[in-house]
Amino acid sequence: MSEPHQARDMAESFGVDPERYDRTRPRYPDALINRIVAESPGPEILDVGTGTGIAARQLRAAGCAVLGVDPDARMAGFARRAGVEVEVATFEAWDSGGRTFDALIAGQAWHWVDPAAGAAKAARVLRPGGLLAACWNVHEPAPEVAAAFAAVYDRVLPDSPFNPWTGRAQDGYTAILAKAADGIRQTGAFGEPRRWRYDWERTYTREEWLDEVPTAGTHTRLPPGTLAELLEGMGAAIDAMGGGFTAPYAAVAVTASRLDAS
Repeated sequence: MSEPHQARDMAESFGVDPERYDRTRPRYPDALINRIVAESPGPEILDVGTGTGIAARQLRAAGCAVLGVDPDARMAGFARRAGVEVEVATFEAWDSGGRTFDALIAGQAWHWVDPAAGAAKAARVLRPGGLLAACWNVHEPAPEVAAAFAAVYDRVLPDSPFNPWTGRAQDGYTAILAKAADGIRQTGAFGEPRRWRYDWERTYTREEWLDEVPTAGTHTRLPPGTLAELLEGMGAAIDAMGGGFTAPYAAVAVTASRLDAS
């Protein structure tokens, strides 16, 4: 199986509907944003895989100056309309022009970057003491919610090799976090990677959840009829739950500080 960063068709598929993506995707808890700001040696931040600028806008509201980099011109266009400066490129191919930053963040995006090449480039664009923070919001559904959605997937997508509602989402992210940490260690340019975690939850109505579902990487390229059938089944499952549900999340991060280059 290819690594996530090699699946470029999926990595660059989120721009199919940037308005929906920005409207529905969860923000990051204030505690995570505030800690990034507190541990950054200054306010100048590079946002890798900025997307529609969700994290960038949160960091700007906290007083930071943010430059985004994203490979999808459609997502970048939305972020620019929201007031975020964005340059279009994959991070590995992006030309920094000699610019350096106090922190580099990647919200829901570092797994789309080669973990070794990305960490090495981060070391080159971060100032001494600069913070690298790769962050993800991980949904951990209640068992009854996961079971109901898993049954819908099995019925609508019986030949899919991956059902996102079986197993624990945290287990899947354990490998992603480990690869990110390994890539950072390989550079020799950072202190020992650290793990951060902030638990939070969000309550969804039926309409809110069905609005978000099409933005997942596993759904962005589904045939319209299949997606419609999937949404119909999930909607019926939510109706059986009473019309909504509460989704526990964990905001997790791998972080490290740039050593003094001297």
